[in-house]
Amino acid sequence: MKQFTQTQIAAAKARVTPEILRRLVENNRDVLDHDTLVPQTGCATWNHYFYCPEHSVRLLWDRKSPNKHRCPIDGAVFTGEPYYGAWWRWLNGLNAKACYELGILWLLTDDDRYLNKVIDILMQYARYYPDYEEHGGIPYNGPGKANAQTLCEANCHADFARGFDIVSAALTTEQYDYIADRLLRCGADFLMQHRSNQIHNHEVKINSTIGIIGALLDDETYLQFAVSSRYGLLYQLEHALLPGGLWFEGSLHYHYYALQGFMAFEKFAQNSAWSLLDKPFYSTMLSLPLTLLMPNMTLPKVNDCVNGQEKLSHADIYEFAFSYYGNQEYGQLLAYLYTAGPRDNIDALFYGQPLPMQTLSVPQGNEHNPDAGFTIIRNAPGRAVCIKHGPYGGEHDHYDRLNLIVFNNYSALFPDLGTTGYGAPLHYGYYKNTFSHNTLCVNGLNQPPALPRIVDYQQREGETRLITEVDWLSAAALPDSKTRVEWDDESYRDIVFRRTIVVTENLLIDKWDVENPHYQCVDAVYHINAAATQATPQNDVRICYPYVKQATEQPLKGKTEVRYQADVPVSITCFSTNNTALIKAQGPNNPSTSMIEYLLLRSRDKHVSSVFVTDFTGNGKIDIVKNGDTVSVIDLTLNQEYSL
Repeated sequence: MKQFTQTQIAAAKARVTPEILRRLVENNRDVLDHDTLVPQTGCATWNHYFYCPEHSVRLLWDRKSPNKHRCPIDGAVFTGEPYYGAWWRWLNGLNAKACYELGILWLLTDDDRYLNKVIDILMQYARYYPDYEEHGGIPYNGPGKANAQTLCEANCHADFARGFDIVSAALTTEQYDYIADRLLRCGADFLMQHRSNQIHNHEVKINSTIGIIGALLDDETYLQFAVSSRYGLLYQLEHALLPGGLWFEGSLHYHYYALQGFMAFEKFAQNSAWSLLDKPFYSTMLSLPLTLLMPNMTLPKVNDCVNGQEKLSHADIYEFAFSYYGNQEYGQLLAYLYTAGPRDNIDALFYGQPLPMQTLSVPQGNEHNPDAGFTIIRNAPGRAVCIKHGPYGGEHDHYDRLNLIVFNNYSALFPDLGTTGYGAPLHYGYYKNTFSHNTLCVNGLNQPPALPRIVDYQQREGETRLITEVDWLSAAALPDSKTRVEWDDESYRDIVFRRTIVVTENLLIDKWDVENPHYQCVDAVYHINAAATQATPQNDVRICYPYVKQATEQPLKGKTEVRYQADVPVSITCFSTNNTALIKAQGPNNPSTSMIEYLLLRSRDKHVSSVFVTDFTGNGKIDIVKNGDTVSVIDLTLNQEYSL
């Protein structure tokens, strides 16, 4: 066995409890309690299709219902494609997971019921896999055989290989060779053929699986390709990390997704010459997210992040990393995770070390990390002001340079909505778009890729000030990764957007300066996760944002205060000396079963200057005046003036 030592196996047997065994059995009931069902043809497609098109939530998967699939919100039933193929993709995933987890159960209990099920699954896939027809058509992805994309092929084969490693000593020579040749080698060869020449989380997962199979079968051809070739694992680490250690795609979810691929390989390679554990990359990747925590112990929900993926988890990664590196912060994270439930996962059984008494908590003070593309201003309990200023990260990025996220009272007041399943209509149609973020939107269309810069950052007693800027004077360099053009170069041509953020004890001052030489329709967009508490005379207006409705507008002359009720009352004072309209509307929240408030300032002037002042107390008095090129925000309650 390659992934566990005899010492680790003995430790796992000593730690295992009846409850852990019961949970492993329950998690695999859909496979264990039924006859083994393996597709005889390559009919599986994409799990991201298994979403309700109206509510953007995952459908309920039922082992007994491959043709009818129910929405958990209203019970609507969906049939045919793309749901049928997605149902089979889910089953492939369950079968592959069962190969590993039932293998673990056999290793811990010596119960042949689990061994026989693993062998049956592996033998059946080995029977059909070589004859599965190549198919695909998933955006940004290479094809699959058992599934419809190369990534899914790699994920399933990783679990097949992990299970094979555990039961291999119990296989006959004929079974071993049959599975090794017709499933593992056939899969690795297919993955090598379809790995893309790009930096990407997909290529990490694909390389990882090829490397695992190479380690299992002692095949240096696979290992060399997976680790040392151009776009292999080492190349990905050297070229796909931003200087601050963030995975280039900019999503904390995909940062961890890539780490899962790297660590899965290292569990097989750690004692070999192919391991990369002693290079500097992993420790930086493991530590960086812990500096970016929001007040509720979640990560910034930026870019492609489906609901829930912003939550701290990944005990599988940190149990292994803590056992290898011994970094106390990793142990504190694990201690925090286990305050919510028992330490009963597989990685804790095999790699677990004694944990520190102290649990991880939100860092104190600000985090200003230009190299990673984030500034988080933390100046009060439960509050954080996060500005995203990193480079464009490819297909999993959103078109939202200088996006703003604000937490107050431990919840998102001005949220990033993340996204939903990639096959759901609102993923491309709504959540990825510029207008669904707290940033500049021109003509209702998406920002082209651009590289923001930090103009100034100052932190002093009672005040933090950040000035960032982005422009579209020339085309930005794209990452060495597949992308799909969904932006409008002409709308943003020659525009310069400067955002000045000032955070005080009670206020968030947000000044927008936009150079708009071609007189485009410029929107300063806010999303407020709260209910408006006042009605003002407004006129209905048609807004150009898909899925956004109930839009009204009024002229903004000088300043206007808008009040909202979240957990606590909040007021936003809007100010502009331009020909500006203040527009209110509502658009889908996430999930799209509820709506979120839109507040935006719209102008077509050549030089646009607007200010939003958020009063976190909800009852302060704000004045805003302009003297020449200077705008002053006056907190009348505290008799304090801030010049911008």
